[in-house]
Amino acid sequence: MDDIFEGVFKFKNEDYEKYKDLFAELENGQNPHTLFIGCSDSRVVPSLITKTLPGELFMVRNIANMVPPYRETEEYVSTTSAIEFAIEVLNVKNIVVCGHSNCGGCASLYKSEEELKNVPHVRKWLELANPVKEYVLNNINTKEGKNIQKSLMTEQFNIVHQVNNLFTYPFIKEKYINKEINIYGWYYMIATGEVYNYDKENGSFTVIAK
Repeated sequence: MDDIFEGVFKFKNEDYEKYKDLFAELENGQNPHTLFIGCSDSRVVPSLITKTLPGELFMVRNIANMVPPYRETEEYVSTTSAIEFAIEVLNVKNIVVCGHSNCGGCASLYKSEEELKNVPHVRKWLELANPVKEYVLNNINTKEGKNIQKSLMTEQFNIVHQVNNLFTYPFIKEKYINKEINIYGWYYMIATGEVYNYDKENGSFTVIAK
């Protein structure tokens, strides 16, 4: 914790001073352009990956960057309400669902109930990705999937699945159809720093480059 306290001190005396005028503008409100839905993994730092400043990203983070399907219920309300707030109140213009390599949440999809017995809430949360697990197990040994690592297929298809879940939200689907919002699926490679964008036209991830 000493390092964290030291970081707070340095932030106030260095970073805050550098962006003092920006923080003054943000004091009374925010106007982010992008909703960033990412994993809670400590290795994923959205503002660092995107080189964005305070006020630009409205962030939702959870295990395995999940988007619960839309339903009028109190279940999974934390993530659902954050998405609703970003779209309906803040009027963001972009949504990014960002998964990453070596995702512990995705790996846990293949653990037994016994292995997850001490984390019942995590086990319940992971049920949202059951369709991902089913897809991978059905396709990993096919001609198209036999040369793909199960972890990679799971992590990347999970992104696609969560992007598809966004379209179950009526207000998101309407804005997308009216070209009022853009939706992206990203895959972040921790070991290389590369970020891949999902191309829905050819169903593949391509590295983001100039």
